Amino acid sequence: MIFVDTNILIEYLKGDTATIDKIGFENICVSDIILMELYQGAKNKSDLAFIKKSLAGIYIVATDNDIISLAKNLLELYNLSHNAKIYDCIIASTTIIYDLKLLTYNKKDFQYIDNIRLVD
Repeated sequence: MIFVDTNILIEYLKGDTATIDKIGFENICVSDIILMELYQGAKNKSDLAFIKKSLAGIYIVATDNDIISLAKNLLELYNLSHNAKIYDCIIASTTIIYDLKLLTYNKKDFQYIDNIRLVD
């Protein structure tokens, strides 16, 4: 399984399916946080329905207390030195806890985090 960042899914929803097609939809996962980010970006009910339909069947990993605790630690470690963002720390901690590689177009937002595994 490969954890997919929001930016990858945004492009997928816009019709650029090459990246996901290469991995296989059945081999990717997201968190409930990623889905909420996508839902927030919907402009209307039709957009929201399209997002839900397009991502139906995607494997969802839960954001639990261990993930939030590690995200808090990552934010403390990297906020001042790298301007770490809350959502990025949650994404990073999710991939670390679940031992998943992260696929993102924004590698610079994660490459400084210890134990993160980015897809090349």
